Amino acid sequence: MEVAHPTAGWEQVGERFYRKIQLYTEVFDQDLDLDNYIVAGAPYGGAVALYRDEEKLVAFHPAKASKPSIDIYSCAGKLVRSIPWDKGSVKGFGWSEDEKLLVVTADGTVRCYYDLQGDFTQFSLGNGAEDLGVKSCKFYDHGMVALLSNNALVSVSSYDEPRPKLLAPPPEGDVHCWNLIPPAHTLSRSVEVLLSIGQTVYVSDATECEDRFLDIGPFTHISVSPNGRFAALYTTTGKAHVITSDFQTRLSEHDSRSRIPPKYFEWCGNDAIVIAWEDEVDLVGPGGALARFYYNGSRVHLVPDYDGVRVIANDTCDFLQKVPDVIEDVFRLGTDSPASILLDAVEQLEMQSPKADDNIQLIRPHLVEAVDTCVNAAGQEFNIHWQKQLLKAASFGKSVLDIYNSDDFVDMCETLRVLNAVRFFEIGLPLSYEQYQRLSPSGLIARLLNRHEYLLALRVAGYLRLPTDKIYVHWASTKVRVGSEDDDAICRKVVEKLSGKPGISFEAIARAAYDEGRGRLATELLNHEPRAGRQVPLLLSMEEDELALDKAIESGDTDLVYFVLHQLKRKLPPAGFFRAINSRPIATALVEASAREGDGDGHEDTALLKDLYYQDDRRLDGAAVFVREALRQPESRTAGDKLELATKLLADNSKENAFELSALKEAATLLKMQAVLDRGQAGGFTGLSVNETLFKLIRIGDSRGAKRIQSEFKVPEKVAWWIRLQALVAKRDWVEIEEMSRARKSPIGWEPFFNQTLQAGNPKLAAAFIPKCTGLEAGQAITMYEKCGMPVKAAEEAVKIKDAESWAKLLETAGRNTADGREIERLGQLVFKR
Repeated sequence: MEVAHPTAGWEQVGERFYRKIQLYTEVFDQDLDLDNYIVAGAPYGGAVALYRDEEKLVAFHPAKASKPSIDIYSCAGKLVRSIPWDKGSVKGFGWSEDEKLLVVTADGTVRCYYDLQGDFTQFSLGNGAEDLGVKSCKFYDHGMVALLSNNALVSVSSYDEPRPKLLAPPPEGDVHCWNLIPPAHTLSRSVEVLLSIGQTVYVSDATECEDRFLDIGPFTHISVSPNGRFAALYTTTGKAHVITSDFQTRLSEHDSRSRIPPKYFEWCGNDAIVIAWEDEVDLVGPGGALARFYYNGSRVHLVPDYDGVRVIANDTCDFLQKVPDVIEDVFRLGTDSPASILLDAVEQLEMQSPKADDNIQLIRPHLVEAVDTCVNAAGQEFNIHWQKQLLKAASFGKSVLDIYNSDDFVDMCETLRVLNAVRFFEIGLPLSYEQYQRLSPSGLIARLLNRHEYLLALRVAGYLRLPTDKIYVHWASTKVRVGSEDDDAICRKVVEKLSGKPGISFEAIARAAYDEGRGRLATELLNHEPRAGRQVPLLLSMEEDELALDKAIESGDTDLVYFVLHQLKRKLPPAGFFRAINSRPIATALVEASAREGDGDGHEDTALLKDLYYQDDRRLDGAAVFVREALRQPESRTAGDKLELATKLLADNSKENAFELSALKEAATLLKMQAVLDRGQAGGFTGLSVNETLFKLIRIGDSRGAKRIQSEFKVPEKVAWWIRLQALVAKRDWVEIEEMSRARKSPIGWEPFFNQTLQAGNPKLAAAFIPKCTGLEAGQAITMYEKCGMPVKAAEEAVKIKDAESWAKLLETAGRNTADGREIERLGQLVFKR
């Protein structure tokens, strides 16, 4: 079979060429009348959705289903999914860039079908849409705008997190037609809406609505170019105007001479307009140049894409596109470009003609350019025969070159294998090279997964060296949702298939099973998830609380255990919570530690600790909580009540807790005595310890109260002397300290008296205690007198113990000509010979 030359489908439009590529034939059944359907196609060669036009009467056919449905087809006419529709009148019908189908009803409900299989999320446009009603909708890459019956405009900028917002309101009047400029192509980075009202066009965005002051309206169609730089307007008189999207410059005008408004008015790339009536498609280029295509009575629908337009009819799916520069450079009639000569050289080589070498020699200085052009042209060709010819030409050319980097050649071969595979009619994704670059390989794999083409997705991922874990997870998730086998069989099949595969998330598969109502299967699948951090949240949502806690403890991740405990404490009653942790020592210990730390500012969660200790019958720990509470109470009565509660806790087991009970009773007695002291003294005794109470009483001069405290709590004599000394020093009662020094013996010795008084700034009194200090080391008294500033007394000590060295140092420090120096020298002459 002879293959047609690429130029056979070309049409010259002005100075440029456009081509019509037949992608598929026999697309829809002949009894499917496309004239009765609203048709919307996804970008990048995506799926096509059909919904019966509610404004047209259709003859009743008993053999056909009467219930409305949304039918999703591939571009080749293969039915992907038929979705029953029960939500009433459809006012918006379109696709997002990532092939989500958006269906908007008259009351402002938006359904987002995200996987071509009927699964959807739903949200409302709000802003009065339910009361006012939606008139029509326009869609862009990842958002939409709805026009309400009162001309209000509601914008949604993201389908994943829909937050409907009102745009600036346009003036009153009939909106003849409207369209939008996506945020990616506006200076404000907000969607801009173009509305034909009266003779002019208004532009509305998030903040204001401006009149563009046109006088050639009203318009029946407005279309914006894919790059957002140009706008095309079609008037009621049949004229098409092309202007810049800022409405500053008029570029061209075309008169269609038709009084019948077209069905479609779309851009073909960024250079031409396509106007379609029932079976006629006009392609208007710069300067009003025209090419016409007829479809022999078959109703056509247009699906605009980034670099062209798909034309869909019952018996064909075509792609209208400006001929790419590299294709024109190679195949245009009369061209003598190096690439065309290189292609001819290959054809001569296949015929074993010596002219092949002549051609190579002719373009040798431009051979690298010729090879690159052939490689790029192969990517732009849809016909496999010409792809091969162009790659053969490139291969022949680079074999002649001494040095050539073949990376682009290899990449193009891989890309064409992928593109040809997905263009095959069984798949029906007729991506152009430009569309594939924008969609990306990962985006293409996502589309294959939506069609459940898992084997092809795996082959494409393997061929392009991409990770395959998401493919396996998607397959398994679908298996657990729609599989007819029992849970054990499905689990066994999934695990066998995915065992040993890197990066597999069994949590995602288990979540799909749980969402489908197969809880047991979800639990079984989760046992194969190696990451506890992924297991635990799903187990909690499945109400498998104790299993989630066990998995968290097994992981050894303290933060994860805390997370589970926090969730359980929030949703379980106290008894259920403590029942869950009592048999798990690690969980109990973490709860206790967390309660001790409290809210981070040192305040422990006493209520939780009391409940925990009560459930565990840990009476001593529970009593300790009451004691700590008592210590924090500012009032003695409240503190006493807390201590009484602690005593009651321990009373049932008095033998084992005898010491603690005794301590609690003493603490209660102290609180009562402190309460009496607070009433009769300056206050501030409650909360002090026995020693602190004793110290304060001595300091304020209440010796009787101090003796009573010492007697009641059997404060040892040594401790009492220490406290008395410190209190007297603190209030600088030197007389009382001197009185204490007259005692024959001190239980704590006399050195503390020396140190305390010296530190308090009374060296004279401190020196009085030096002779009373017994058991001092040799020479220590010398140092003590020196600290008191008494060098002569220090010298006396040195002479007494015959320490010549210390005496000499004291003399040197004092100086021989001073009074102290002369006295020190005199003392030494009696003992030391100079």
